[in-house]
Amino acid sequence: MTLNLPQNFLSQSEDAWLAAVDRALKGAPRTKLHGKTDEGIDIAPLYNRRADVEPRKARAAQQPWTVFQRIDIPDAASANRQIHEDLEGGADGLELIFETAETTEGSSGVRVNSLADMETLLDGVYLDLIKLRISAGYAGNGFLAMLIAYLEKKAIDPARVEINLGNDPASRLASSGRLNLPLEEHWARFGDAINALEQMGANSCCFGADGRVWHGGGAGAAEELACTMATSIAYMRALSSREIPVANWQNHLSVVLTADADQIGTIAKARAARRIWASILDACGLPQTPLKLHMQTSFRMLTDVDPWVNLLRNTVATFAAGIGGADGITVLPHTRSIGLPDGFARRLARNTQSILLEESQLHMVADPSAGSGAIEARTEALVYSAWARLQEIEAEGGIFEALASGTLIEKISSAASQRNLDVARRKRPITGVSEFPSLDEKPVAVLEGQSVELEGLGAAVEVSDSATGERFRSMCTAFANGATIAGLLPLAMSDTAAFSITPLRRMRLAEPFEQLRDRADTNAGGPPQIFLACLGPLAQFTARASWVSNAFAAGGIHSLGGEAMDSLEDLIEAFKASDARIACLVSSDSVYQDQAVDAAKAFKAAGAEHLYLAGKPGDLEADLQAAGVDTYIYAGGNLLELLQELHTRLGMAPGEEALA
Repeated sequence: MTLNLPQNFLSQSEDAWLAAVDRALKGAPRTKLHGKTDEGIDIAPLYNRRADVEPRKARAAQQPWTVFQRIDIPDAASANRQIHEDLEGGADGLELIFETAETTEGSSGVRVNSLADMETLLDGVYLDLIKLRISAGYAGNGFLAMLIAYLEKKAIDPARVEINLGNDPASRLASSGRLNLPLEEHWARFGDAINALEQMGANSCCFGADGRVWHGGGAGAAEELACTMATSIAYMRALSSREIPVANWQNHLSVVLTADADQIGTIAKARAARRIWASILDACGLPQTPLKLHMQTSFRMLTDVDPWVNLLRNTVATFAAGIGGADGITVLPHTRSIGLPDGFARRLARNTQSILLEESQLHMVADPSAGSGAIEARTEALVYSAWARLQEIEAEGGIFEALASGTLIEKISSAASQRNLDVARRKRPITGVSEFPSLDEKPVAVLEGQSVELEGLGAAVEVSDSATGERFRSMCTAFANGATIAGLLPLAMSDTAAFSITPLRRMRLAEPFEQLRDRADTNAGGPPQIFLACLGPLAQFTARASWVSNAFAAGGIHSLGGEAMDSLEDLIEAFKASDARIACLVSSDSVYQDQAVDAAKAFKAAGAEHLYLAGKPGDLEADLQAAGVDTYIYAGGNLLELLQELHTRLGMAPGEEALA
């Protein structure tokens, strides 16, 4: 392909470009073109190529990442059918989400209580040909022991099955606000499991620093990195205290990070994670070993409203995670926030990865973003920001001490509140929700699922308290002899807490607007309405009318009117005929100067209970207020708050609002 451009376009110097920028800015500083991430990292409008950097060591060239699929249907037999469908459709990794997990993302998880249930779940699955991840929360060791018992029963060598338990007491504490066992007991039980697994020759990873909880609670990229790396350090200390050989630590530590629609930010996050990991190993005097990095698309970014846009968000996130060097990726189906995804949604999630691997061949080049000025700059900024934050957490005594003091929860919650405020003001727009919403969208299909609690499903079974492997092996034996998860874990499921804090509040960004849409959709009086009173000729109000109609639609409010009228009297008659109780004046600022005051008086006289005006009042504010204008709706204002007040005026009872 030939790109035909004028020669003077390609030969311009950087100084010439900057001079053109200065002329366009008309005296404003160049920093006006800069942006900021949520955590204040500067984003310049243009970067030079970086020729002074080398590709970062991550996933090897021509090595595809593992395509993981979440298995979370409660019924084990139905989940088995889901497994076969996903594997036949291109997945080569499974993430088994059991109902005790903290990362169910709104689902109930698979109900497995006995070895017979596990056999039903994994019937016909060739485990030595795929990779497994287990999310089981406090019952993680129990499910891992049950899986080992299953392998022994099926005569499968555990060394041939790659299993990542990813147990993370730190994220469990942050998510639920409690740990039922003292930390020392956790370390003893993990040390026992690791010893047993190594004696068996099993290919199993036990600890996983999970960034999904921090991200879901509102953490930015640097905070998520700092928390996951501080968690990894805590688990290194635990391994040291159990006298696990240093050479084996890499086998028992992994990291999970989130990938969202910030393409450059997600690529930089994955790259920064490996650099921080290498720096931690160097600071600890440990040998350099590759970071086991898994990434999952963000649940926080998904929307219930217009969920088809989630396909685009997921594609960008998956692309960025793959480019960033993730070893494995899980794509949450586009309907995940609405309910249990059906086969079609799971297929789209699989194919999102398959297209990027098989058609786009993203895995063929190692670190393809190396040398990109924008990505290198963001990576370095994230490294330094996350490292500084990691040092602060370590100065408090580590991740558990930072959680116990409340400083970590407070910092993440504060970041979440600011982000929610940006969403409310549409400084951070959400396509299909706060921007360009559709009030005529059709619902998507999801599966029905019910949670079945484990309590009371089995009698307590005694196991060894040894920390040298006997306890874990005795659990394997107990499962082989018919024991149940509920019977082996009575203390873990009890109401007694050995460690309790105020938990993180996890929410999706779109939830506050979705609450308004749900309330509007179920309004007993029918669809809520507002009358758009457009003043002047069509050319004067079209742009602003489209904008304000979209703004009201973000709260489920249907806009009536919007046509050009020959006279103010005709406009008033149209308002009366609409049966709307509330109106909004819409036009250009120049038309407002001549007509807005008289129009406001006329609409108030015609019975408008509340009168909005689209735009800022400027020097007409006093006159408009005297004429009856009650509220101004404009870009940059708190749209969520305005819509909540409008719902109240329309008689729709408010629910619990998510905006802090």
